[in-house]
Amino acid sequence: MDSSTRIENRIGVQATSDTIWSLVGDLATWSQWNPIETGAEGRIGYGGSITLTEAIPGMPERQVVGKVGDWRPYAQLIWHERRGWQFNAMRYFEIEELVPGNCIVANGVWFGGFRGEFFHDKHRKAIKDAYIQIGEALKAAAEAIEAG
Repeated sequence: MDSSTRIENRIGVQATSDTIWSLVGDLATWSQWNPIETGAEGRIGYGGSITLTEAIPGMPERQVVGKVGDWRPYAQLIWHERRGWQFNAMRYFEIEELVPGNCIVANGVWFGGFRGEFFHDKHRKAIKDAYIQIGEALKAAAEAIEAG
């Protein structure tokens, strides 16, 4: 994305990439572990779409309609959203398995376009805090599965 800014959270997770992907890749269960992005549905695949409700504390709740841009099972999910005139967003989850049972998970967003940069600057703290919550919730859910 040209002229873009990014907000990202990275967290270590004591779980396999298979376990983490079982949560990220199952949109229907996001409401069970994701405190910010709920009601997710759609199809993960090339050309697929994702819809969800985004409720970032301190910001108005909004409906998200995104197009899957890329995905690799056990590694990555990326979707793109046109948020208005001169404003695009690319939301993602990335899973990097360092050794079996130990992963780094990143979740974040790239804002692109002239208006995207202003939105980023205005809401950076709220979005960063929300992505920290998502990362911690994904970690807790994956580690609970691993613990049996």
